[in-house]
Amino acid sequence: MEYRIHPRTKDKISVIGIGTGPIYEAPEREAVETLSYACEHGVNYVDFATAGAETFRYAGLAFASVRRELLYQVHFGANYETGEYGWTTDLDKVKGQIDWQLSQLNTDYIDFGMIHCLDSAGDWEQYQENGVLDYLLEMKKSGVVRHIGLSTHTPELAGRILDSGIVEQMMFSINPAYDYQHGEYAAGSAGERMDLYRRCEAEGVGISVMKPYSGGQLLDDRTSPFGRALTKIQCLQYALDKPGVLTVLPGVRNLDEMKEALSWLEAAPKERDYSVLGTFTPKDVTGTCVYCNHCAPCPAGLNIGLINKYYDLARIGDDMAADHYAKLEKHASDCLHCGHCDRRCPFGVAQSRRMEEISEYFGEA
Repeated sequence: MEYRIHPRTKDKISVIGIGTGPIYEAPEREAVETLSYACEHGVNYVDFATAGAETFRYAGLAFASVRRELLYQVHFGANYETGEYGWTTDLDKVKGQIDWQLSQLNTDYIDFGMIHCLDSAGDWEQYQENGVLDYLLEMKKSGVVRHIGLSTHTPELAGRILDSGIVEQMMFSINPAYDYQHGEYAAGSAGERMDLYRRCEAEGVGISVMKPYSGGQLLDDRTSPFGRALTKIQCLQYALDKPGVLTVLPGVRNLDEMKEALSWLEAAPKERDYSVLGTFTPKDVTGTCVYCNHCAPCPAGLNIGLINKYYDLARIGDDMAADHYAKLEKHASDCLHCGHCDRRCPFGVAQSRRMEEISEYFGEA
């Protein structure tokens, strides 16, 4: 397993986590086996915005002996009174549901308590007016909740809530379909979405990724908005390359799907390569570096993806970005202007010209 360190909480987080959405459909034995297998193979981050109530009991059984080794993301607003997922901002229901979830999970604490699924200004206002936010903050003060998170699909609202300064983790839907304005949750332009990812990295807010396969649509030629399917490995790599992302949470319903997600760990660079996106993404998003590193290897030894990333972060005010850039072995000023990266970039970025711009920005020109 590979891990990333949360910049604020210092938690060591597995890059592949568990999205528990569909696993409630599995028989108990298979569900417990799947969750146990994931843990045995290094997965330590689990999201509990599941589609069915049985998931909590399954997890309680599977993780009983290893709870302290895992990080739980629990949602204040998810409601399972009917046995299936529902959404609520009723304070009494939220309190009752959190008590029930803690009991089912056999735990007395929550690692990341999430402000759950807010997608409009009205949702945020209601969440505060009904006292749910105050309850979540009280739970953090008492130690039951270690950190506050936010679950949303909307960049504009995410920015507004990030302004409050209380959020340390954000659950956001990242995949090529949504980033390029295809699908129900494709809120915000490609630029707005990338700006949000960069802001999270700059401010030390970790991102846990939901819906990396766009609900499975990206995995089939017939349903892909691009008319061409991507693989699960390509989708996972796409999300992991975005600024601020610590872990991707593919929904799994059985052991085979868990193994498919974990196969990313052994995948060859060619299998992870999603540069085909450059042939069918909208014209208005070409010319932007997405840090995919398809331009590698650079004849001069530059890590072009990281150079671009630190430049973009520095421009939005990340105080640490310039320091990270300075510590790179090779800098933009070392560019040979051979055009190798320009020819290989699937997104039409004139990288050699951009190296000149970056070199000048960091005072190397």
